[in-house]
Amino acid sequence: MSKNIYLIAGEASGDVLGSSLMKALKEKDNAVTFSGIGGALMEEHGMSSQFPMEELSLMGIVEILPNLKNLIGRINQTAQHIIETKPDIVVSIDAPDFSFRVQKKVRKALGYDAPKLVHYVAPTVWAWRPKRAKKIAGFLDALICLFDFEPPYFEKEGLKAIGVGHPMMESGLVTAEASIVSDKPKLGVLFGSRKGEVKRLAPILIDALKEVVHAKPDVQLIVPTLPHLNDELEEQLQVLDVPKHIVVSPKNKWEVFKSCDAAMAVSGTVGLELAAANVPHLIVYNMSGLTWQILKRVIKTRFAHLANIILDKEVVPEFIQDNCQADIIAAETIKLLNDDQVRIAQQNAFEDVRAAITGQNGEAPSMTAASFLLSL
Repeated sequence: MSKNIYLIAGEASGDVLGSSLMKALKEKDNAVTFSGIGGALMEEHGMSSQFPMEELSLMGIVEILPNLKNLIGRINQTAQHIIETKPDIVVSIDAPDFSFRVQKKVRKALGYDAPKLVHYVAPTVWAWRPKRAKKIAGFLDALICLFDFEPPYFEKEGLKAIGVGHPMMESGLVTAEASIVSDKPKLGVLFGSRKGEVKRLAPILIDALKEVVHAKPDVQLIVPTLPHLNDELEEQLQVLDVPKHIVVSPKNKWEVFKSCDAAMAVSGTVGLELAAANVPHLIVYNMSGLTWQILKRVIKTRFAHLANIILDKEVVPEFIQDNCQADIIAAETIKLLNDDQVRIAQQNAFEDVRAAITGQNGEAPSMTAASFLLSL
């Protein structure tokens, strides 16, 4: 008998994960069918979304409050559809605020007669709010994690969990080659993806870059960014009289990353991406004093960078809050550009990072996830 798998994706990243998972499931079992909520990529693989996924792609109180009634309605509608159709497996993908409310309603209504209830992308209980692990173990049957170090947090609460690897490992990263070629040193500068980050951190990075340019006048800057930040960064970078490659298209991200000899980056997912692309780098971040005081009390990890968390040691230098100062950032950046041994030490460590975020036995993450789901 063919299995019906109900998938729920609430944002663009979930649509990417969902489409890769659907493709892998079809390769494992050609008779499998799909229903649920997803975007254009998932619909290409045979899903007719119950309603536009974009209705769930909301962030922040300003966006959510005016749409709260509709969101509650969509939670109830989705749960009721699952209760009525009884698919074999329900897989919610990230978007925990929506996904967990749906899954809990299904569990409450059907109890152990419910479909297998699975969530893909674990909550970061290792970073903060560790009690969430016990809560989700109360209504889920299984959890698909991106990182190998995550399953034990949930398994100790009795929830079946697996680490499958990060989706970036099947996104063209492995086969990408440098697109910007030069015999001059090439420094990647990643200012962050939010306007607030750029406003707060760009002046510090620009001051650091002035010192780097003074020490390395032949350096070239590679600045991957987003279209809405392009004009502001172009203006800020005018003070640096060196060649600049500002790249706003995400299509060739890996080729651009692999063009960098070293990089400085605002802390975020991009740090893990740079490690996966084998680019030696450092990360920076600061925030308001009040926010920092609050975060210090709730964050459970020693490090900010996911590579450092995975390795449980500081391989990538972190310049966070009081240490986010132009002079020390510049000194470490110059060291990265000048010292082959410093770069090689990072790159050797990145081999272990890539191994940790690749699927089991070198398998693509989506294939590992598909095998796990079908085994349920």
